[in-house]
Amino acid sequence: MMNWDSLNKGIQNTDVRSLARAITGVENDLEGYLDFMKSLNINRNIPIIGITGPPGAGKSTLVNALISELNKENKKIGIVAIDPTSPFHYGSLLGDRIRMAEHFLNQNVYTRSLATRGSLGGLSAKTIEITDVMRAYDFDYIIVETVGVGQSEIEIVGLADVTVLVLVPEAGDEIQGIKSGVMEIADVFVVNKADREGADSFVSNIKKMLHERAESSSAPSVVKTTASRNEGISELKTEIEIQLSNERLNSRKNLLIAEKAYRDWE
Repeated sequence: MMNWDSLNKGIQNTDVRSLARAITGVENDLEGYLDFMKSLNINRNIPIIGITGPPGAGKSTLVNALISELNKENKKIGIVAIDPTSPFHYGSLLGDRIRMAEHFLNQNVYTRSLATRGSLGGLSAKTIEITDVMRAYDFDYIIVETVGVGQSEIEIVGLADVTVLVLVPEAGDEIQGIKSGVMEIADVFVVNKADREGADSFVSNIKKMLHERAESSSAPSVVKTTASRNEGISELKTEIEIQLSNERLNSRKNLLIAEKAYRDWE
């Protein structure tokens, strides 16, 4: 049986082993975890950055580069990487940990992979609770990278303070098909692999689409990056900070997080 009180004290004292064990207990619904969640001193001021987008857009490479950029300011970063669940052994591939290997020994970076376990919408069913556990730790930022399932991947806006949608120039023909889903939730659009042909035209199309949106007072920004070369990452960090300083009420966040909690409870 887990000693939840000890784990809570360990988290308050920034003991990473206590954090890891507590996340495991919460993820697996171990006895006593609900009382543990109620006892946590959760810091709601720690921003959650959501990274979403279709498979192959380079989300993990972008997160890796963003971590390096934030590390220049000695920031403490928690990463939650949602991985698809295997239909055979019900585990996750942990591919994001492979791509973020350069940060394994970094004391300021903690990475946790979660399996979707059949949950739709791009998030694990336990992601909300696990990010609360991480908000009780001494992080400056928490980054949640979704599994990359496409148009239905909108639950991230119910969790994140800033949602970053990562696309590639080749998605130009698909923009009309997906704009009613993930295209409506982004605070920052990233056109990654911007060294490819058609990137400038794709950026123009996105800006034109955003200009036609009704919510002009909170128009998202568009940033070009080539994450594999660390190009545009500083500009992305700046845009994220601008969005975090925007105190506009995100009514969609409250709606979607309530809807997810209700469905998971059922």
